[in-house]
Amino acid sequence: MSNTSRKLSSDEVSALMAGLQSGDINTNSGINTDIEVTDFTFGSDNLELLGDYYALRLINERFARLVRSIFLPMIRIQPKINPFPPEVKTYDEYSAGLNSFMSLTTSRIDELRGSMLLVLEPSFISVLTNCYYGGKLANFPSVKAEFTATEERIIEIVSDGICQCLQNAWKDLMPITIKHQAREVNPQFATLVESSDSVIICSFVVQLPNIDSASFDVIYPLQTLKPIASLLRSRVQSDVIDDDVSWRERMEKSVLNVPLPVSAILSEPSLSLSKLVRLKKGDIVNLPPIDGVDFFVDDKLLFKAEIGETNGQVAVSLKNRL
Repeated sequence: MSNTSRKLSSDEVSALMAGLQSGDINTNSGINTDIEVTDFTFGSDNLELLGDYYALRLINERFARLVRSIFLPMIRIQPKINPFPPEVKTYDEYSAGLNSFMSLTTSRIDELRGSMLLVLEPSFISVLTNCYYGGKLANFPSVKAEFTATEERIIEIVSDGICQCLQNAWKDLMPITIKHQAREVNPQFATLVESSDSVIICSFVVQLPNIDSASFDVIYPLQTLKPIASLLRSRVQSDVIDDDVSWRERMEKSVLNVPLPVSAILSEPSLSLSKLVRLKKGDIVNLPPIDGVDFFVDDKLLFKAEIGETNGQVAVSLKNRL
């Protein structure tokens, strides 16, 4: 996985501290003073290629909220997912930071006539697989060379869910359709772009309790997003209220699956106690004229119905809701 933490190494920190303590920079000790020096503000990103990525940052933040619903059923807890600011690198620079064994899923974005790459760590796949089938949340430090059939199924579930969440996250900027193309495990075989082409790296870190945090990347080729560069530079404001669609759908499905007893009372004749005690097998009880059948749901009268028949069985036809 690429280094998206943007942390300085100990040597870099020491060099910065030494420069701060001295208060000036010596430019006369063998250094070429003809080199042009430009000011740089630490903490700022070089976003010259597509402006400030404001819209893409909003998309990533919305996606980070939506994608939690994909991991929640697997690990049975609500993970905390944070997006990193988008970065621009050549594909060769990015792939050089990847291990030789990763989960690499290539998809097609029809509206942009380009591709997208989803990169998942094998250790994260192992954690999801173990939890999905009833195991505990724990690290898996062992080095792997291939995915099992079960892990391949988990990768498919996660990839499909991430693509669906991305489509929902993009819909306020523009509707996109993401279609699966191929899946590889070696970065050298993932045909996204040429090695010298620039890509936009959107990284997300998944914080899990009591184990190491995991991360995954969504990679867009720069050529894919260039046609909508003006949209990505715009400070788009959504008129759509964010809604946890997946939670609402699961709640609706759960409510609709609640079993409720139903009953229909055809008639309620009245008999004296003397006639009741004299009843025997074969006796006929006359029913009064029926003016509709009462139809009950969970012992509550909801409909008036009529007696009928369907497929050779007695049935009632619901007429009026009370």
